[in-house]
Amino acid sequence: MGKFKEYSTFKKTFIILLVLLILIPLITLGYIFFRINSAHVDDNYNSQYQKVEGITNILLLGTDGRENELSYRSDAMMILTIDSNHNDIKLTSLARDTYVDIPGHGKGKLNAAYFWGKEDLLFKTIEQNFEIGIDKFVQVDFNDLMNIIFVIGGVDVEIEQREIKSLNEGIPGAFDSCTYGDKGDEPQLIEGAGLHTLNGYQAIAYARMRYLDNGIYRDQRQRKIISGMFNGVKDLSMSEYPKLINSLLPYVSTNVSVSEMLNLAFTSYSFATKQEIKQAEFPIIDDVHVKGGKYKNAGWVWLYDVNSIGVLHDFIYDDIMPEDNDYLKNNDNIKLNY
Repeated sequence: MGKFKEYSTFKKTFIILLVLLILIPLITLGYIFFRINSAHVDDNYNSQYQKVEGITNILLLGTDGRENELSYRSDAMMILTIDSNHNDIKLTSLARDTYVDIPGHGKGKLNAAYFWGKEDLLFKTIEQNFEIGIDKFVQVDFNDLMNIIFVIGGVDVEIEQREIKSLNEGIPGAFDSCTYGDKGDEPQLIEGAGLHTLNGYQAIAYARMRYLDNGIYRDQRQRKIISGMFNGVKDLSMSEYPKLINSLLPYVSTNVSVSEMLNLAFTSYSFATKQEIKQAEFPIIDDVHVKGGKYKNAGWVWLYDVNSIGVLHDFIYDDIMPEDNDYLKNNDNIKLNY
């Protein structure tokens, strides 16, 4: 990956003047966006998949660089779709154990693409395997995500009784790695099932749970956290956003430009006030369109029905929920990606 992209002094000055003259109400917001830790995706890589007008796909990456993990694989991968054609926001989890072709590295787990080639290779892997054009990315490490959740005041999550033991086992470790100044002196455990407002280290412990059940449930928990964060901030007044965003930016890497972020933010805001985020996952987990298990040298993976990629496309581009897709009602054309 190349060097971090830097805005020139001239460009900064020009944009600030433009904001002063034309967009005075947004001056604070515009200034804040200049502080984004912008990362660079290879400009020589052009997607072979045509972008669809009205659809913006942003790859959300949650990386986990704990010492006892294989260094910095992408631990959570989601496609955030801003769909201006249907006035919707969608969140699609991509299972990290999905068996895919990784350009230049053979076959393996999807999350290995980030380890081998960061955002550039992950872009290519997702696009070439799933035939989806990725426009931008936002990356945050789980340790930084703890701080973000503290800043926004926590996330509301419905905790099941069966999750409590595993969650509480993970909370002390997350507490120890949390760098937020006001996290308290001792970790707070969860008592009882029901709706809880999780703080930063509690939420990350919840998102990291992996031994209670399979990776698909883990992806669902991670989507709960992201959706909870979104729901927590969408009810804020616009006047509260600048201070909030200013607090969040040190923890985020992205290749979304200032103008793009402004445009997407206001587009998303207009959708978000109307309804909840629509959610899906890939592979399609059922009895016929996926097979989980150890395969060759890849370890435990999900083999998926290559024809079910159309279900993913229908959700992202045509706003058809997977449970309403006619393809999943027909089991005559299954082809797993061995």
